[in-house]
Amino acid sequence: MTVKEKIYAILEEALGQAIKEGVFTDTGYPAIKIEYPKDTKFGDYATPFAMESARVLRRSPMDTGNALKPYLENNTGIIDRVDVVKPGFINIFISHDYLCSNLQEILNEDKNYGKRKKENPQRINIEFVSANPTGPMNVVSARAAALGDTIGNLFEACGDVVEREFYVNDFGNQVNLLGQSVLARVREHLGRDFSFPEDGYHGEYIKDIARHIIDSFSTEFEAISGEEDLITFCSEKAVEYNVGGQKKDLQDFNVNFSRWFHERTLHEEGAVEATFNDLEKNDVIYERENKKFFRSTDYNDDKDRVVIRDDGRPTYLLADIAYHRNKINRNYDRIIDIWGPDHHGYIARLAGAMQALGFPQDRFKILISQQVNLVMEGEAVKMSKRLGRFSTMRELVDEIGVDVARYFFLMRSMDSHLDFDLVLAKKQSSENPVFYLQYAHARICSIFREAEKRGISYKPGIINKELLNNDESSALMKHMMKYPEEVIDAAETIEPHKIPTYLLRLAQAFHRFYTEHRVLSEEAEMTNTYLTLADAVRTVLRNGLNLLGVSAPEQM
Repeated sequence: MTVKEKIYAILEEALGQAIKEGVFTDTGYPAIKIEYPKDTKFGDYATPFAMESARVLRRSPMDTGNALKPYLENNTGIIDRVDVVKPGFINIFISHDYLCSNLQEILNEDKNYGKRKKENPQRINIEFVSANPTGPMNVVSARAAALGDTIGNLFEACGDVVEREFYVNDFGNQVNLLGQSVLARVREHLGRDFSFPEDGYHGEYIKDIARHIIDSFSTEFEAISGEEDLITFCSEKAVEYNVGGQKKDLQDFNVNFSRWFHERTLHEEGAVEATFNDLEKNDVIYERENKKFFRSTDYNDDKDRVVIRDDGRPTYLLADIAYHRNKINRNYDRIIDIWGPDHHGYIARLAGAMQALGFPQDRFKILISQQVNLVMEGEAVKMSKRLGRFSTMRELVDEIGVDVARYFFLMRSMDSHLDFDLVLAKKQSSENPVFYLQYAHARICSIFREAEKRGISYKPGIINKELLNNDESSALMKHMMKYPEEVIDAAETIEPHKIPTYLLRLAQAFHRFYTEHRVLSEEAEMTNTYLTLADAVRTVLRNGLNLLGVSAPEQM
């Protein structure tokens, strides 16, 4: 149980006791809210309960707060004092003894500090990246990879079971065009006549795929005579080649998917047709001008959407609905999709289809990962897959490293555009937030190495509480106390950027402490106390960085 949850329980108990003693009437009350004051001088936690219940109790918020105050202050184990301030906030200060005891809890739980277990964990499917298999992944896909994986880490830290899924769009015109492009390059490489498709895929990677086919599949290639069969063959080999590259790039980025789902299987197994039949049975399909429409306007879309063209071919939307029907049939408690910045208009129609198929609206969530602009020396670096100008995920990670890339992608809200400063990302100084965080962890590790050199015998958790009764130590302990709450909040709101923000504040608090206090001294009691504090900070920094998929180096 987090401290925030304990405060909630204390407030509930205090209210119940006040009702029992006739201080308040037993009537309906608004839900209890526990918040963080904007300024820590007003307390560690606060509740607006007294203001929100004023109408029910028919008494002023200040009277209500002051009536509750003695019941709250009975909990001396956690609460140091309670202030009731105008217009009726109840501000709660955590006791120094409790803060000190939390250090031992951090050290005891170690890698599990900030994690929780659930009796009934949810099964959550997160589909993310799902980049087209027509070429290397770009930096927008890299951002989605960092976001999706970290969101999964957050859910797992909160006790849920997560399946990470990649949807391979290996069916349709774009894959056919990829096959045509590769076939043209194969013929070019073999010195044969070729015609490159007008809207084909350019770039050296197409030539690489062509050489791969010639080197590894020349016998099969030469045995095929029909043009369409050759295009299909080249399409399949190109998709296989590109998906293999995507898997390697993602694994090197510390992202591992438990399922790679191929769109082609939906068509081959009749799932697309079966999905259409289900929608038709649910009376959300109608025909007009020889086309079949899904009544998506019934679900807040701006117009109804075609699912069967006038030539009888299914649209991409119908295949996508079939894919999500497949997910529904796997009985997840929650289904989450992370899409790219150009998919806003697609949300209503797919969310509507999920409702039409009977999946509860509150269990399906579509998140948008916004655009990434690579910036170098104040100028944007342009990207274009079709024209062969790549700013690929692989190039970026090779240039700046996994840790920096993941952190930079995560440090801004996913629904905001990200200007990725390549110059800042390469800096080995405190200006770079990744360096700053990792340096804090490495500095603590160096303190322990120095202690060992000096022959200091560290006894974890043995502290003098009075030596920690200073502003810098208290600030550190309060930050660490709230780490499990930060994890829960980031998971519940699906806002992973909150963790980098929290870790930066923690590292800043540690650097302030380190500036003001000498950890290793001639006084053994002080040294062990400060080593215990530093050890706890090291634990929380490492756990938080691990959530982000970022390493916590011991030396820098």
